[in-house]
Amino acid sequence: MGVHADTWIRRMAKEHGMIEPFEEKLVRKEGDAPVISYGLSSYGYDLRVADEFKVFTNVYNAVVDPKAFDEQSFVNMKGTSCLVPPNSFALARSIEYFRIPRDVITLCVGKSTYARCGIIVNVTPFEPEWEGHVTLEISNTTPLPARIYAGEGLAQVLFLAAAEICETSYKDRAGKYQSQRGITVPRI
Repeated sequence: MGVHADTWIRRMAKEHGMIEPFEEKLVRKEGDAPVISYGLSSYGYDLRVADEFKVFTNVYNAVVDPKAFDEQSFVNMKGTSCLVPPNSFALARSIEYFRIPRDVITLCVGKSTYARCGIIVNVTPFEPEWEGHVTLEISNTTPLPARIYAGEGLAQVLFLAAAEICETSYKDRAGKYQSQRGITVPRI
């Protein structure tokens, strides 16, 4: 990158809309209340989870099939927090909308505060020239219900700059999750 990672991320967010909305510093409190941190960190950006969730349910005996995904697999929820049932799974989305440059790929990992509670966040890489809200996959590995807080940090995005620009970007090949808004379920 040639400059400090946080300086590069700040510049790309402000000048090129790489992250919108963008929080320029790591936020740990809102007023007097502590929050699970979000915003710009040393080598990445801690994204926030929005207030909409899709929580897996077996009420309709649906089968989870990526080639024939049944929307009845989920219960839609909206609120300041979400309870993920024991040994279950939910989808959510980032508040932030990302626009990844052609010479960058990202890795996204769960925050340690949630990981230490048995909550695993899985997000696939953001490929060069991908853009959209991030669909977040949240697994509760515990035998207890787990609370996820909307508007607070859930995962950290790490930005990896390439030595050379890729030949074919996600946008070039018209990726099926390009420009996604909201929570996006599996597509074929």
